[in-house]
Amino acid sequence: MPEINPTDPDAEKARGRSPLWLDAEDLRRLASHCCCSEVTSEADREQCGRIRFRASAALHKHGPGR
Repeated sequence: MPEINPTDPDAEKARGRSPLWLDAEDLRRLASHCCCSEVTSEADREQCGRIRFRASAALHKHGPGR
């Protein structure tokens, strides 16, 4: 099993990030759902991609079947 490094709250705060705890189902929704359309700006598409990536990474770190 890979080593799990706990989140450093001070480092995350220094990056301007806020803690957010979501149920696994909410993370699955964020990881798989995109509301972008043909007229969505590139900046909004990039932000949507980052959110989906982070939600997916959180699910992966959380473990399968949880």
